[in-house]
Amino acid sequence: MLKPLSLKICILTIVLTIVGCGFKLRGDYGLPVGIEQLQLLASQKNTPLYRILWKQLQGFNIEVLDNTASSSQIAAKIDAIVYLTSDKLERRLLSLFSTGQVAEYELVYTIRYQIQFPGQDAQEIEFDVTREYQDDPNAVLAKSRELDLIQNEMRQEAANRIIRQIASSHSSWQQTAGG
Repeated sequence: MLKPLSLKICILTIVLTIVGCGFKLRGDYGLPVGIEQLQLLASQKNTPLYRILWKQLQGFNIEVLDNTASSSQIAAKIDAIVYLTSDKLERRLLSLFSTGQVAEYELVYTIRYQIQFPGQDAQEIEFDVTREYQDDPNAVLAKSRELDLIQNEMRQEAANRIIRQIASSHSSWQQTAGG
């Protein structure tokens, strides 16, 4: 049995080792402290990606403004503008059953957006999130629900990637702006 002091030293050593190597729990990322107000714009405001991103940004205690914000709100210091240009989901055929029915699809979710920081030109960014989806004509209802879950997971991943890109671009912007 370890003595209390030995146990404390052992735990402290493990914690310092994990923290020292830069380990973070999956999904444990954040936006820099310098971003307090962000304007989120979209060509189509009611898309699921827009709503997910809006909710996640507010979870970081950021004041999120949209295109209905008043000019006095916009005149206040906006730390970043994110404009969701487009998002589209495509299905590509991967394989067929011997009967000729589709057995497997590849789902490709393409997102295009812009990030802009004060005094800087907007960065145009595009990326894809892909998943494979196996279809079963005998379980249409279950497969329909599974497809909805996969699409929601893809949107969640896209929102996470956008937030990580905002954080990365903000730190690059601060280095070039000298701040």
